[in-house]
Amino acid sequence: MQYLPAAFACLIGLVFAVSAFTKLRDRAGFARSVPDLVPSLPARLLGPLAHTVIALEAAVPVLLAVPATRTLGFGVALVLLAAFTVAIAGALRRGRRAPCRCFGASAAPLGPRHLVRNGVLLAAASAGALAPGGAAPAAGLAVAAAAGLVAGLLIVSFDDLVDLFAGSH
Repeated sequence: MQYLPAAFACLIGLVFAVSAFTKLRDRAGFARSVPDLVPSLPARLLGPLAHTVIALEAAVPVLLAVPATRTLGFGVALVLLAAFTVAIAGALRRGRRAPCRCFGASAAPLGPRHLVRNGVLLAAASAGALAPGGAAPAAGLAVAAAAGLVAGLLIVSFDDLVDLFAGSH
């Protein structure tokens, strides 16, 4: 159990680092995608909301990297993931199948797979926040960190993997 916080911190940290970086590279594109997720948001708040999301996403890996702020990092991740999940579910309920801008520009439309992915991330962030930490051998922590990073890469590549195995293009 002492290795779980490190593994989940690496998983969640990598996912949020990639997400923030790709949104930062195309801030305007991300801001244009917000109305598909939050249609009732006044236009004057689109830019500030997009910048706030990017800033919070960028803060998550930093908070997770410092043991004293790790719980806060998981907390910020949980709030963001819950908000994203609600926004995606709302868009799907309204019949909106806009491209997922989770990791930059993508042609993959929002779908149930994104709710599944977010559910996995919510579970990982919750487990990371609740798992008891503590001193652990460095070799074990390195293995846990590597496992978390591999899992993070799989999550970041989730749309591509689903398309590959589902045979869709």
